[in-house]
Amino acid sequence: MEMTEKTTGERPARTAEEAVERLRAALCGVGIVLPSLRVDPLSVSDEDPYALVDLGRCNLGVASRLAVALSRRPEYAVDTRSGRLGEVMGQVGGRVQLRPIGGGREWDCPPESVGPAPPDEVLRERVRRLNRDSVGGVT
Repeated sequence: MEMTEKTTGERPARTAEEAVERLRAALCGVGIVLPSLRVDPLSVSDEDPYALVDLGRCNLGVASRLAVALSRRPEYAVDTRSGRLGEVMGQVGGRVQLRPIGGGREWDCPPESVGPAPPDEVLRERVRRLNRDSVGGVT
C-alpha cells in the first residue's frame, strides 16, 4: 500500500489556533474578512481538547459574500495534455488554474488544453480520494 504525505490543507488542524488561521486564510482567499474571528477563550482548557472557534459578528455585505462563497459548486475540468482531472480554481495571466480533486498543489493550464471533465471520472476520483483518506486514518 502506498502512503502519501498529507499537506497542511488536507489534514485536520491540530490546534484551535491553526484552525482559526486556516479559516482566516480561506476566507481571505475569497475576499471575506471576519475581524472578530478567534479561538473562544472560555472553551480552551488543558482538560478539554475541543476548543470552539468564535466566528464573531459581521455586516450584511460580508454575510452575503460568505453565503455566495459557501454555495458555489466546484467546476471540474481535464487537462488534455496529461489527462489529469482538476477543480477549476480560477484564471490568472491567461492560464487556467487547476487543483487536484480533493486538494493538493495547483497547476497552470493553457485554456486551449482545458476540456470538460466527464462526471463519472470526477465521481471516481472523489471516491478514490475518500477511500485513500479513510485508509490513512483520516475520516
